[in-house]
Amino acid sequence: MPLLPPLVIGPHTFDLAQRSLIMGVLNVTPDSFSDGGLFYSPNAAIHQALQMAAQGADLIDIGGESTRPFSAPVSSQEEINRVLPIIQAIRQHSDIPISIDTYKASVAQAALDAGADIINDISALRFDPHMVQVAASFKVPVVLMHMQGRPQDMQVDPHYDNLVAEVKAFLAQRRDFAVSQGISPSHLILDVGIGFGKTVAHNLELIRRLDEFLELGCPLLLGVSRKAFIGKILNLPVTDRDIGSLGAMAVGLTRGAHIIRTHNVTFAKQVAAVVDAVQHGCPD
Repeated sequence: MPLLPPLVIGPHTFDLAQRSLIMGVLNVTPDSFSDGGLFYSPNAAIHQALQMAAQGADLIDIGGESTRPFSAPVSSQEEINRVLPIIQAIRQHSDIPISIDTYKASVAQAALDAGADIINDISALRFDPHMVQVAASFKVPVVLMHMQGRPQDMQVDPHYDNLVAEVKAFLAQRRDFAVSQGISPSHLILDVGIGFGKTVAHNLELIRRLDEFLELGCPLLLGVSRKAFIGKILNLPVTDRDIGSLGAMAVGLTRGAHIIRTHNVTFAKQVAAVVDAVQHGCPD
């Protein structure tokens, strides 16, 4: 497999060959599937972000629009109004890398101007034709995620003839498109899109075969935290899925994931530390 260069995010440089990264999820929305409304107020969101940083998160992923199945989009201005005060406040207290979870170029630009360091685009630069220009001009890392359909319809009978081959081909094409538009290959992170246009069986197969995506030569981000497939396996509500999520995270890390997206930083940090120690040796 290709050796990945260090990942530079803002003032931070991460050696992905040595340890996994923890991305803390912060949904500044009233309707997120996992924590909708809990961190909708700026004070609650800022407190949660700083708490995740103190717990050991390597970066914070902030989203102002829910992309859960069947969710409705919000306007760019509403999304900006939700995320900007949070990014600005975090920047007053911490230099932790901030990821803006959006597919809208205007939101990404406003967030980057305010101090964000990464774009996490569930559409892989497809939904807004201006997004690639923003990413290239700011020279920041970009997460390209696979999704079949859109949030409003992605879980309506998702189908693949050859799941891994199709997801891999999509990510390879989006990677090559990004590079052709001036984004550095070293700035690209790939995400197979667990739960985005996939059945439970699809999600499990992607996690089981995640190592096959290492051939694409980019860091892999895995987002399994509290998702519906965990609930279906365990027959548990979203509030009780952290332990099950850790099982999926551990398998994903052993299969090649470099970044874990999580709602519970403390637990994920412990799992990643143990998996990293097993795979790379325990630090003295």
